Amino acid sequence: QVQLVESGGGLVQAGGSLRLSCAAAASGRAFSSWDMGWYRQAPGKEREFVARIMRSGGSTYYADSVKGRFTISRDNAKNTVYLQMNSLKPEDTGVYYCNRFVPALWGQGTQVTVSS
Repeated sequence: QVQLVESGGGLVQAGGSLRLSCAAAASGRAFSSWDMGWYRQAPGKEREFVARIMRSGGSTYYADSVKGRFTISRDNAKNTVYLQMNSLKPEDTGVYYCNRFVPALWGQGTQVTVSS
């Protein structure tokens, strides 16, 4: 059974950085064929798209709110996708979820809190 396991969340001051990781356990070589992404959900709000990386790693897409500050990447040899978050703002606070697009699969989420 494939599972997505996020890590790297925490508490950081505004302007700081965090790096999230998402390991696809028990995925084997299939990981390299998946488009992967990150979503987030702030308290009282709906889950929203943050970033996406295509299977080859050559194409990436970002929400306007994070462009220029966040970078999504992947290491297919490690079955892991990353989200480097720089210049964090209080409005970046939320639970961050790793996602496999097709077929849909979600991780359990990791909390990111940015203090002002």
